[in-house]
Amino acid sequence: MATETTNSAFAVIATGGKQYVVREGDVLNVELLGNHEEGDKIEFDTVLMTDDGTTSKIGTPHTGTKVKATFVKEVKGKKLTIVRYKAKSNRDRRLGHRQHYAEIKIDSIK
Repeated sequence: MATETTNSAFAVIATGGKQYVVREGDVLNVELLGNHEEGDKIEFDTVLMTDDGTTSKIGTPHTGTKVKATFVKEVKGKKLTIVRYKAKSNRDRRLGHRQHYAEIKIDSIK
């Protein structure tokens, strides 16, 4: 289990149907955000919660805070193999899937 510092500010953002806890300087993979080039600035306005170490702000549904990030690159997740099998009928089907993600770097929480 990683130890966390108590004075680090963080925010909870919602994107791609998921929620992420982010801090300044974090690099994370999120669902694709449309067509972006390397270095494009992205702004998330669906911030559900912020905490600066002394005060917390919980939105109903959003806090009004914005999280600014930079698009780093598009990456692929790990390869998944799906096997469908039917017993007694000599039937099986193999499928593969590799999800695409957008890698972003969090610049600021304001």
